[in-house]
Amino acid sequence: MDDLRQAIFSRQSGSAVADGPLYLSLQNNILKAIEGGVLRPGDALPSERDIAELADVSRVTVRKAVHNLVSEGLLVQRHGSGTFVAPRVQRVQQSLSSLTSFTEDMARRGMTAESVWLDRGLYPPSPEEMVTLGLSATDRVARVERLRLANGTPLAIERASLAEATLPDPSLVENSLYACLKKSGNRPVRAIQRLSAALLGKEDAELLGVPYGSPTLNIERISYLPSGKVIEFTRSRYRGDAYDFVAELRLGEGR
Repeated sequence: MDDLRQAIFSRQSGSAVADGPLYLSLQNNILKAIEGGVLRPGDALPSERDIAELADVSRVTVRKAVHNLVSEGLLVQRHGSGTFVAPRVQRVQQSLSSLTSFTEDMARRGMTAESVWLDRGLYPPSPEEMVTLGLSATDRVARVERLRLANGTPLAIERASLAEATLPDPSLVENSLYACLKKSGNRPVRAIQRLSAALLGKEDAELLGVPYGSPTLNIERISYLPSGKVIEFTRSRYRGDAYDFVAELRLGEGR
């Protein structure tokens, strides 16, 4: 507690930050405590009242400083439990030139891939699914939606749609969708992907364990069989603080 007291008290003599708003000074000192290892990933912060006493500031000041650090993803608040230092996320570099599954990607990195099922069933297709997968209004679509984790850290949300004829029983998908499709001879061999930047909504942010409005990279993928038939339509959201997507470019002819 003495180290923490020294790290986060706000009226630091000779500090330029301390001459500004108190919440910025407190925010800066909590940040320094995190960077200096006084507060480590997973550590719980003292209560709002205790921090106010330690820093000799009002609880309103504490609330504002903590809120800013939560917004930046450095702290996380759990309802009924308190405020904690956010875990450090290992960044993952993902190639855009290879068609592989999340499970395969993580295995190559020596990481354990896990899934939390969000949905797995057969439904009437949406207009977008009908157009993309070539379905009629009387067909059904198999939806496989899950939160993807690596070594226990949530990294992405995947929402895949396939024709019922391709995946008549979505419950057969265990950890890898592509492994399941391979068994039935329906594993895709190529895909077209569209990438766009966005901000996470409240529900998806909670699933990924990041603040509402955090950056995300959305990827829409349409996958094909060797015959050219569309086999999969997937919309994924990847954590902006955890993924780097890499594409190899070659100089075109005549340049």
